Formats: sequence, structure tokens, C-alpha cells
Amino acid sequence: MSAVIAETSPAPEMRKRRRERGFTLLELLVVIAILGLLAALVAPRVMTLFGNAKQKIAQQSIGQLNDVLEFYRLDVGAYPTSDQGLQALVTQPSGVDNWHGPYLKEAQAPADPWGRPFQYRSPSSRTGLPYDICTYGASGQPGGSGENATVCNN
Repeated sequence: MSAVIAETSPAPEMRKRRRERGFTLLELLVVIAILGLLAALVAPRVMTLFGNAKQKIAQQSIGQLNDVLEFYRLDVGAYPTSDQGLQALVTQPSGVDNWHGPYLKEAQAPADPWGRPFQYRSPSSRTGLPYDICTYGASGQPGGSGENATVCNN
């Protein structure tokens, strides 16, 4: 009788091997589907936050350029012209006396968070401002909203 029982019940080694086999293909597909759904739900939100961060970095960079332009004005007596641009903060423009720069550490005029140069205009096209410093956002075109919004000095 004991011989019959031994044949029908799996050996302890067989039970151990069954537990060590790993995941089935179906289990792996379910996990991959769940991860795909999570990525589809989370990715747009992360990209929105990333775009908003660049807008804030652009605002902060423009604020810093405002401060640097003020130092330039105190030394030279006027803001750089539109033709001189922000490059006047890095290299001395011809015919400008009392330039004590460079006013920025970089060798070139600063770029916006999207890698394009800031748009500088002096005198300003807006009332009450001596100059304009703007970036046109991710699109590089004036106007827009969200990540594509134009950001200018106040």
C-alpha cells in the first residue's frame, strides 16, 4: 500500500522544482500591460511639469539679465542698443567707454532654456520699459500658451 502512495504523490524534489520555475508568459504579459498603462497615464503629466519648469527657468534667466543690464547701464550710462544686443554684456561694443565687463561668465550671449538666443530690443516696444528681453517658448514663435507662451521682462 505504501508503494501506491509513493507513486501518486509528487516527490519533494518535484514540488520544489515547480515553485522555482518562474513566471508564466501570461503573468509577464499582465505585468507589461500594467506598466504600459501606468506609463501612458503618468508620462503626459511629467512632460507638462517639465515644460512648466522651462517657463520658470526662462523667467528667472530674464530676471538675472535685468540685473546684469542694470550694472551695464551704471557703468556705460545707457542700455545696449538693439544692434549691440546682449552680446554687449560679454564683449565690449565699439565706441562704448567705461565698459567694465564682461558682465557674464559665458563667452556668448545667454540662450533661453530651449537653446535659442533671447530676443533683445532697446528701446522697448512696450510702454514704461527701457528694453525688452523675451523668449518665445518651445515653439520659437511669438504668442502661444503653456509651454509655447512668450515670456518677457516686466
